[in-house]
Amino acid sequence: MYIGVDVGGTCTDAVLLDKGQVKATAKVPTRADLLSSLLEALDVIMKGTPAELIKRVVLSTTMITNLIAERKFDPVGLILIPGPGLNHDYYRYDTDTHIISGVIDYRGREIVALNEAEVDLAIDKLAVAGYKKVAVVGKFSMRNNAHENHVASVIKGKYPGWQVEIGHKVAGQLNFPRRVVSAMLTCATRDKYEFFVDSVLTALDQRGIKTSVFILKADGGTLPLATSKEVPIETIYSGPAASTLGVQALIPPGETAVVVDIGGTTTDLALILSGQPLLARKGAKVYDQRTQVRALAVKSVPVGGDSVVERAGKEIIVYSERLGSPYCLGGPMPTPTDALRVMGLTNLGDIDKAREAMNLLGDPLGIRPVEVAARIIELVVETITNEIDQMYIRWEKNPAYRVWEVLQKKKVRPKTIVGVGGNAPGFVSQIAARMGCYPVIPPYFMVANAIGAAVSRPTLQVNLRADTERGIYSIQEEGYQGTIKDRHFNEEKALSLAKEWLARRSEKYGLQDDLGEVEVTRKEVFNMVRDWVTSGKLIDISVQTKRGILHYIGTGVNCSGD
Repeated sequence: MYIGVDVGGTCTDAVLLDKGQVKATAKVPTRADLLSSLLEALDVIMKGTPAELIKRVVLSTTMITNLIAERKFDPVGLILIPGPGLNHDYYRYDTDTHIISGVIDYRGREIVALNEAEVDLAIDKLAVAGYKKVAVVGKFSMRNNAHENHVASVIKGKYPGWQVEIGHKVAGQLNFPRRVVSAMLTCATRDKYEFFVDSVLTALDQRGIKTSVFILKADGGTLPLATSKEVPIETIYSGPAASTLGVQALIPPGETAVVVDIGGTTTDLALILSGQPLLARKGAKVYDQRTQVRALAVKSVPVGGDSVVERAGKEIIVYSERLGSPYCLGGPMPTPTDALRVMGLTNLGDIDKAREAMNLLGDPLGIRPVEVAARIIELVVETITNEIDQMYIRWEKNPAYRVWEVLQKKKVRPKTIVGVGGNAPGFVSQIAARMGCYPVIPPYFMVANAIGAAVSRPTLQVNLRADTERGIYSIQEEGYQGTIKDRHFNEEKALSLAKEWLARRSEKYGLQDDLGEVEVTRKEVFNMVRDWVTSGKLIDISVQTKRGILHYIGTGVNCSGD
């Protein structure tokens, strides 16, 4: 049996699966005391089921997505060591950014030492500005992290209570600007993510569930939950990935559809082409800036059933902010859920309170509650359809989408909108009508994210870095450094070695039976030249067990191959 749990900003959902059949579901409010929400959800789905029957637990969460979408995090200062190249004006982010001297080259050699006076000045300026979270990122720090480590140690020496993130630990790939964004967002969200992980592990322990526990990543793969604390940014689109996999498991195999997951805090958009989620061709995008996070081609829109609705003059505005439950459920402000209740599109909450919420907005304008509700629903539908149109522009530039179009033998867009999430029934028909598509509300739509987590194929990854001239290689996940004894070591042999380490990790986590096909997620090779002769290679390779789903729900179809 598998358990899937999705911790959203509004609700925590859980499902218990047995061979692709849903045995139990739960939907409970997500409280500030997250542990109580998790325990309540587990108690509902585990009733009558011994804990020892649970083979695996997989979680997803929109916690990081919501924090970023609503900008509900403490400010992060930046200390950057970019070296020569782009004009420093290029490295201006929406926060205090301090650029200091120092150069590490592409091989990891120190060319210019740090300027200690500049380091001290940058730290002091951040202190005066009130920052207590700092990301330190140097170009080529993945080849030599000495500069990043030194700056971090100086910060900790002066201000032991500050949180400091260093770029090479957050993201080990080339592309300095993306590594900066990844480090900044990691620094902004780590404390809340660690609270989430600790709450989950405590809840499982209190209920005697002792099994493998994983968190869904943005690309639909997984990470062991305990080790995911090191890279919380990898879960940035965990929730949208879960809803995408959930829809994949709930619709017939091979179908094509746009996924619209309308939750309380956000609406998540994704695309399934001929039964497979579309993978973003570049790193996950946040505030129009790329990260180094590999992700499905998703978008999280900051509007949902609990979004705040206010009157501004003669206008009614839906804000990208959640202040609590809908008014009809005892919340402080009118929301789209109140509008749905007035229009008879949901049974949630007190109908009289919902009408009162609409009167609060409509009375000063002389508008009846039903007209206010209709206007709010129209605003939400318009916001979501506009975002889908913008996503189509991005999707259609994706090479995988273009291949799909070729296979269709004509230029065509998907004709099915699949709605999931608690607020889907109230909006999806109108969204589909606007898009000229067919609306589908699948079974278990209320807990589709938890289903997506439960059916996800657990994955593991290995990042190998080799320097053939120095004769060494390292495995990032294991903290291991070894010797290369083969004089003819090349990228093919590096790939084979990475796969060997992946097999070892699979055994370590009891996933050797799920190893299957291995996915190469990154391969970078740089020649090193001395006196006009190639003297060695720098090889970076990342491999991952294949992503996917284990079951189609309710069909009896097993995708795991076992």
